Amino acid sequence: MPEILPYGSWPSPVTAERLISTAGIDVSLPRVDGDDFYWLQARASDGGRGEVIRRTPDGITTSVTPAPWNVRSRVHEYGGGAYAVRDKILVFANLDDLRLYRLDVREPATAPVPITPPGVHRYAEPVIDLRRRRVIAIREDHTDPSAPVNTLVSLDLDSSNGDGGQVIASGSDFVAAADLSADGDHLAWISWDLPRMPWESSTVHRAALDAAGLVRTTEAVTDGSTWVQQPRWAPDGRLFFIEESGEWAGLAVVGPESPAATPRRFEVDGFEFGRPNWFLGARDYDFLPDGRIVASAWDAGIARLVVIDPSDGTCALLDHDIVAIDGVATTSDGRVLSLTSARATSKAVVLMTLLASAGGALRPRVDTLASLSDLLLDPGMTSLAESVTWTNSEGKIVHGFYYPPAQVDVRAPDNDRPPLLVESHGGPTSLCTASFKPGFHYWTSRGFAILDVNYGGSSGFGRSYRERLDGQWGVVDVDDCVTGASAMAEQGRADPDRLAIRGGSAGGYTTLRALTVSAVFAAGASHFGIGDLETLVKETHKLESRYLDSLIGPYPERRDLYVERSPIHHLDDLSSPMILFQGTEDKAVPPNQATSMADALRAKGMPVALVMFEGEGHGFRQATNIRRALEAELYFYGRVLGFEPADDIDPVPIDNLR
Repeated sequence: MPEILPYGSWPSPVTAERLISTAGIDVSLPRVDGDDFYWLQARASDGGRGEVIRRTPDGITTSVTPAPWNVRSRVHEYGGGAYAVRDKILVFANLDDLRLYRLDVREPATAPVPITPPGVHRYAEPVIDLRRRRVIAIREDHTDPSAPVNTLVSLDLDSSNGDGGQVIASGSDFVAAADLSADGDHLAWISWDLPRMPWESSTVHRAALDAAGLVRTTEAVTDGSTWVQQPRWAPDGRLFFIEESGEWAGLAVVGPESPAATPRRFEVDGFEFGRPNWFLGARDYDFLPDGRIVASAWDAGIARLVVIDPSDGTCALLDHDIVAIDGVATTSDGRVLSLTSARATSKAVVLMTLLASAGGALRPRVDTLASLSDLLLDPGMTSLAESVTWTNSEGKIVHGFYYPPAQVDVRAPDNDRPPLLVESHGGPTSLCTASFKPGFHYWTSRGFAILDVNYGGSSGFGRSYRERLDGQWGVVDVDDCVTGASAMAEQGRADPDRLAIRGGSAGGYTTLRALTVSAVFAAGASHFGIGDLETLVKETHKLESRYLDSLIGPYPERRDLYVERSPIHHLDDLSSPMILFQGTEDKAVPPNQATSMADALRAKGMPVALVMFEGEGHGFRQATNIRRALEAELYFYGRVLGFEPADDIDPVPIDNLR
């Protein structure tokens, strides 16, 4: 018989320590090299250190970059694209010295060799050109820290301490996603310039190379009026790329001849290919041996696999239980290596075989190579995402996922309703999915409900949905979260007196802003969130230095809007306690954002807690800090929402709490 206990006070086997040890793993960048499979893995228990994992045909999985190597890039601050592998030659970026290294994975006892010098350069998205024994990569020059310079450079693959690279493409504020044709004669990449972000305006370039690999001629494939990403050369010499020229981003292709003609497009109405490229190295499609293309796309926040036949333009949707896909890499025999999640299973490295069902539809057989979580829960403790919609104050439909409390051994008193955590994602162009999230079960197993909000501005729902946020950051996102919380309360899915909002980065800003313009929430938790937009626009890094032009307005011309929408200027309207978490080395959201907000709240006499983590950047990677953040937030909610957590938690100082 289940024990009857108030929501929030349920004892749970999903402790912070267990969560970190079994689920504190992230993976990215699946790649195929011959018969070997690779991915990049980072463990919270190892301080977030990135390592390249290799799986050989015999099923043996090993790290080819063991400690002390830390495979991670810091180009554009957010990084990504930290390694490449070809014919068993691995090139990777090492976080500790920001250099590129070469390693022959056939000789694991051999130490990696640096191919770039120490200094002020950062590198990402290496492309290995074995024909010319070189590497093409993004180089970010920080000689002037206030104005980093991004170029494409050519590096000597066999150097033991190279000269930093020969520039082969320059002249724009940003370059990314370089790809070399199979014959080595052509190079493609994308570029964009401030004040635009790449999903607002970017250009695909193609260059013909001479025998030495230097650019002979260059032409723009697109005119910069659309969002483009991920140019890839097909084996037959055609150039493909993802383009959003209308409501939905689809796949486009130009022939090997001069691409002045309009690209041919393949798209599925209502499906969005690709996502805003905050992180480098994304690959959401690849080529099958028979000439078809397998791609991932988003359908109202749910991932789908699509097989495209360029010969006749047909697009076949695959039947599968997967709800999130991160990366697509094909093998020589037509299988697909990817990172996927389902509603009831966490993120995993999988190998998919495309099979035709009796009715003729394609359905992948999914074989798991590595599960990213050993968190095994009784089905009665698994909280499955439910797709929900509601209308905001303007009468527009908003999308989200609701996760109910789930505990097999405990239930709440009759007629009681759970506290609700409204999750506000970062980006703000990111996307929350319906996938199994181990971290959410820390809360749902204790009696919390969660509403994961894809507010206006989120990707995966079409161009119009994403552009709802243009000029309206701090308005639309906040309203969508507030109305979502109210809708859940009105439907009996949440206690209207115990609604809380939480988020990180841009989601932290939405959290802080919501607490100053609405009385709906009884508490909030900001993880490295933004309290002062003026300070942010003056101090943030190059990639986002003009982002607020489109989200709010040009600065200083529209300073009035920056002041109006900065939570720190509206503390008189704040009536809810909050807790703030911040890393001291954060370059995207400077630490003074959190400290100044906490100081102002203390002076006002509002309950506030500030938890600073030494050495952490934009997001927490060290296991001890992740654990402390989880437990501190639970302790905080217990104090301000009126329940006693079952966990033994070190207290968090909360100023002005009586």
